[in-house]
Amino acid sequence: MTGPVTTGTLHHVELWVPDIGRAVASFGPLLSSLGYTPFQSWEAGRSWRLGATYLVVEESPALSADAHDRLRPGLNHLAFHVATRAEFDGLVEEAVRGGWRLLFPDRHPHAGGEQTCAAYLENADGFEVELVVSEA
Repeated sequence: MTGPVTTGTLHHVELWVPDIGRAVASFGPLLSSLGYTPFQSWEAGRSWRLGATYLVVEESPALSADAHDRLRPGLNHLAFHVATRAEFDGLVEEAVRGGWRLLFPDRHPHAGGEQTCAAYLENADGFEVELVVSEA
């Protein structure tokens, strides 16, 4: 962990996934490109850390369904800051090459106002990630 912990900051997010191999193949490269580093690894799960926050993907034996649906109650998406537009463009291209699908291309790139550029990406299991860069 780096620096002091601030009350209210996110500690971790855990996503239960239907296939750990697919999750690692899609989330691993994207999280690494965002500056996360491998943190924990076990047969049914992996995690990546950035500062005091980490993200877990796990194929839990307690899953009650075999698919994620971001349109149902629960997690819709994860959103990550990106520092520069050039880095943003590179991350989007890399993610698409890695199997993520660009959502809402008709509304891309502005969401949240003209000073914000966002890309919405979906992996093969239906998990959505938003990449956001401020152009102010």
